[in-house]
Amino acid sequence: MKKNNNFNTLIIVLHEIYGLNQHMKTVCEKFSMDGYDIICPNLIDQKQPFNYDLQEEAYIHFKNNIGFDLGVQQVKYLLKQSKKQYRHVFLLGYSIGATIAWICSSEENMCDGIVGYYGSRIRDYMNITPECPALLIFPNEEKSFNVTDLAASLKKQNIDVHILRGKHGFSDPYSKNYCLQASQEAQKVVDDFLKKLIGY
Repeated sequence: MKKNNNFNTLIIVLHEIYGLNQHMKTVCEKFSMDGYDIICPNLIDQKQPFNYDLQEEAYIHFKNNIGFDLGVQQVKYLLKQSKKQYRHVFLLGYSIGATIAWICSSEENMCDGIVGYYGSRIRDYMNITPECPALLIFPNEEKSFNVTDLAASLKKQNIDVHILRGKHGFSDPYSKNYCLQASQEAQKVVDDFLKKLIGY
């Protein structure tokens, strides 16, 4: 998915395990209207996204057919191509997309900043120190790990961590875990982060 308005800043949006669903289309539309060019690559290589009730199936598909290594390779290739055309390039990832963005941030001059929403697998890559500014947004409720402990161990240079009230998926209006207040708070934090880095 691409939205090209000939702006000088590009946001590469990285989807969750479900693929290019309505939530990703809504995110791309929002940032396109805000004055950014958008690319949202189909990392799971499926025409139709997975439904939310097929979470387990979607995760197994990602793990068995793509995985983080291949996902990171695809995104790094896209970043290298995009850097030739844009003054600023950012990664904005959700869940597995946030973890892919996090891994990409470890390479110097790869992008100008990353934003990661509920990247729960970041906990498997704690050896990474971002080479660019990183904004990480987590819900205060996660089933598989303690968010406060993770946030404490992420206190490194270049990392800004926000914990908002809600569950995994709180920013997705099509998810049962959607929380309007947390979604709006997160959106303001992201908008301010991007504008600051661009120099608005």
